Amino acid sequence: MEPVFFSAADGIRLEGLFRGDENQPGVVITHPHPLYGGTMNNYVIEAVESAFREKDYATLRFNFRGVGRSDGRYGAGIDEAEDIKGALAYLQNRGVTPAVLSGYSFGARVCANVPADLQPAAMVMIAPPVAMMDFTDLQQILSLKLIITGENDELAPPGQIRQYIARWNPDATLHVIEGEDHFFGRSIPELKQILYRIF
Repeated sequence: MEPVFFSAADGIRLEGLFRGDENQPGVVITHPHPLYGGTMNNYVIEAVESAFREKDYATLRFNFRGVGRSDGRYGAGIDEAEDIKGALAYLQNRGVTPAVLSGYSFGARVCANVPADLQPAAMVMIAPPVAMMDFTDLQQILSLKLIITGENDELAPPGQIRQYIARWNPDATLHVIEGEDHFFGRSIPELKQILYRIF
């Protein structure tokens, strides 16, 4: 694991962890809400990284602005889209082809804010907090391939997510983990297995 620093699209200096080699497909992994303790060291983020590493992806997880050693301050999910743009550019500069954009909770909402022409081929939303944050402005997300949530997730309830999928991308797959809530405390192995099967 290589500690790295790179610039967001608007110049903010960001802290990240990179693992991989040139000519690999790459994944950018984004963390949950900064105001509720979310960082790139969240255990769900680490599990997602592990799953993609085992599938031979180069991985980049990073702290959004104002988190850890990243400069700047919280940007309400709007400015953080500039962070993701910078992360995608960083992978390209390392000779890695950005192939997947994966976000957990707040990170999933920010992924959806990245303009369609800058999104990689596939997007993964893990527990997108549709009951906590406003998703009504989102129309098509053609890169959206997979959504994972828990059966008992009050912030990302499956029924509410299903109402959005037809608008976002009817071809996207929704996996609902039985008995799980927003934090996946009992279901990390199952979460990883879902990623293995899809990617």
